[in-house]
Amino acid sequence: MRPSLCYIPLFLLVQLHLVFARPLFPLPSKTGNEEKKPLQTYRPYNIAHRGSNGEIPEETAAAYLRAIDEGADFIETDILASKDGALICFHDVTLDDTTDVAMHKEFADRRRTYEVEWFNVTGWFVVDFTLEELKTLKVKQRYSFRDQQYNGMYSIITFEEFISIALDAGRTVKWAGGKKFEDKFVDTLLKYGYKGQYMSETWLKQPLFIQSFAPTSLVHVSKLIDSPKVFLIDDITVRTQDTNQSYWEITSDDYLAYISNYVVGLGPWKDTVVPVARNYLMSPTDLVARAHAHNLQVHPYTYRNENHFLHFNFHQDPYAEYDFWLNTVGVDGLFTDFTGTLHRYQELTSPHPKDETANNLLVKIAEMITAYEGQ
Repeated sequence: MRPSLCYIPLFLLVQLHLVFARPLFPLPSKTGNEEKKPLQTYRPYNIAHRGSNGEIPEETAAAYLRAIDEGADFIETDILASKDGALICFHDVTLDDTTDVAMHKEFADRRRTYEVEWFNVTGWFVVDFTLEELKTLKVKQRYSFRDQQYNGMYSIITFEEFISIALDAGRTVKWAGGKKFEDKFVDTLLKYGYKGQYMSETWLKQPLFIQSFAPTSLVHVSKLIDSPKVFLIDDITVRTQDTNQSYWEITSDDYLAYISNYVVGLGPWKDTVVPVARNYLMSPTDLVARAHAHNLQVHPYTYRNENHFLHFNFHQDPYAEYDFWLNTVGVDGLFTDFTGTLHRYQELTSPHPKDETANNLLVKIAEMITAYEGQ
């Protein structure tokens, strides 16, 4: 079962409580947006998947701060709710894989079995813990082959703490997430000034994409806020949670024409864009071309440095993978676990354009001098 945003529980329309003693970051942010470097829009987006989680445990403050430091354009999070209604940054509905909950004897009796998207899942579920209890847990690295030195150092953070990290960055970065708790979710967005259509002056000051695997959630949110939205798409075997549509239905031209009324882009699992057989890439599908024909961006997920994840075509070279997806497939952004690697690749191949304003001024001065000498 592939982890995804669509596993977020449906019973989240409850009051938000911040019950911990003191937030990790001051709320609201004290940094003025006018002091920030602007979002780069001249090349595909570098999207930090749950922060720079290839280096530091996912969805922690340290992972997001590392991603910002490494050059991420966007920081991505998943939103869940605690038992008492606090919105937190966490991906799985269970705590088992990325926290030390199993080491807490006081929570031994919280282990449950629930049905999650037609499967029985056993574990410690986020929704059975209050925020105060969740704050006692420490986060760990999901994969054993990644750096384990940060295990036990960081706590789960709240949605508002995450917003503060974004607002306090020295340049403009965004956050995204959401599923079936639209009213509270949008209220929190508006509270911190997030709004505005894609590429509008308001959006460029505090850019974000709201993303979800649930099309009905995106349609509903469109009635509440005009911020740009991205429709996430899972593997071809996974049906949408809320509408029970197949992959083929939601990627048909008719459906792309429909959903383009509500979203600015798609976020597909990368192996659905370019199928894989025996760990080799096959011929790309036409999904990117058809999405672009409907004026939709494409932000595939997830790109990882390790040989365990790299297909044989790329000869253990993540730069080769980025080159293929950006220059051959032609996507508009990439979800990556290693923000710094993608940033270095883009700086090498597509460095920041020169200051055209300064160049134009020099040209005008040269023209004035030439005109004067000709008199």
